Amino acid sequence: MNTLIYTSCLGLFCMVAEILNLRKILVPAIVIGLAAIFLVNYHDWNHGAQFYNNMVRIDNYSVAFSGLAIVLAILIFILSADFYKNEEKHISDYLAILVFVLCGALIMFSFWNMAMLFLGIEILSISLYIMAGSKRFDLRSNEAGFKYFLMGSFASCFLLFGIALIYGATGSFHLDTIANYVSAGNTSPLFYVGMMMILMAMLFKVAAVPFHFWSPDVYEGSPALVTALMSTLVKIAAFGAFYRLFYICFIGSLDYVNVVLSVVTASTIVLGNLIALNQINFKRLLAYSGISHAGYLLLGLISMKSGTANAIFFYSSGYAIATIGVFAISILVFQAMKNENIDAFNGLGKKNPFLAAALSMLMLSLAGIPPFVGFLGKYYIFSEAIKNGHITLTIIAVITSIIGVYYYFKVILAMYTKEGNDTEVPINTTYLGVIVFCLLMSLALGIFPGALMNLI
Repeated sequence: MNTLIYTSCLGLFCMVAEILNLRKILVPAIVIGLAAIFLVNYHDWNHGAQFYNNMVRIDNYSVAFSGLAIVLAILIFILSADFYKNEEKHISDYLAILVFVLCGALIMFSFWNMAMLFLGIEILSISLYIMAGSKRFDLRSNEAGFKYFLMGSFASCFLLFGIALIYGATGSFHLDTIANYVSAGNTSPLFYVGMMMILMAMLFKVAAVPFHFWSPDVYEGSPALVTALMSTLVKIAAFGAFYRLFYICFIGSLDYVNVVLSVVTASTIVLGNLIALNQINFKRLLAYSGISHAGYLLLGLISMKSGTANAIFFYSSGYAIATIGVFAISILVFQAMKNENIDAFNGLGKKNPFLAAALSMLMLSLAGIPPFVGFLGKYYIFSEAIKNGHITLTIIAVITSIIGVYYYFKVILAMYTKEGNDTEVPINTTYLGVIVFCLLMSLALGIFPGALMNLI
């Protein structure tokens, strides 16, 4: 619980820093603060506790995912120092909102009450609505913020209505009480309707088909750093909450939604990979890539009866770290080329061999090519799915994963086989540090997976 409290205080510090004119030290202070909060979070390992009338419960699951979220947030904030260097007047506002996004994610990892789940999602979502439209004079950013707000609000209505129906059927918001109600075997139709509405809302939050339409437009229109945050920390927060809710509450009724989840998983994997093949804009390509990765994570989620928390955590870690590295490189290219399409990477292999090599390896990790972490992430997810009898879904996932290699290689080929202009792509120390970290972690976890695979 101290992790959430200190993170909230860090967000308040960002706002006070504006009054005290401490903008120049804000990013280092946040990074140091988050590093200290990571140690506080680590101290909760194997020290489970409950707070606020059992509305929040800290366990190893929440500690592991919270630690991952904090590491991702540190990387994002390191990148933000250069990204917002020309917006000094608003940097404290932006950074404060980003910290509150992390606060929402921390609640989503540790909730033990439906009301806290809703609170965590809304803290995270409202902050993102603002950040998606933070480029006030950019029509695409305005459109992204407006679309995300309208569709996100609609999904929140479904979530809230579903929670109300669950409460009407069980008489409680607490996860363990609801789980006892399900295990008793006297579930009412009202309960199933509520569970389906919650399922629809959570599928929207993870951008699963057919609730994925907002994702490419919002990713393309949002500032690149915000897109990086959405595709990593936010997606992992949604899946962390999704798994916790269904594994604790609804696992006894999983057969009722198993067909729906199977169809959604297959559709998400297939459409995410196939539509990505024809994308020209790099951020839209990563959006559809993220949709396909959501499908792989859903494959782990529908296999939860055997306890797939470790596989989901490992896959999430590998995907998020590689994606942040990809965005760190792409932001440098976007800023230099004034272009966010794939052709902005043309000739990068000659202009900046290090960036081209790093991006190639990180894209290979996302594609699931050994020896990078993405390969083992998919291996563990597919193994759990086969154990639970989802052989057809696994075959579909393997085939589409092979097809998906094409659009990752499309970027690699652009860097090494196509001629670009003479514009240089400079790299500064902060971006270099993030890129090297992500690259080394993607390789290290692919060779030594035990550090994370058996953590929870």
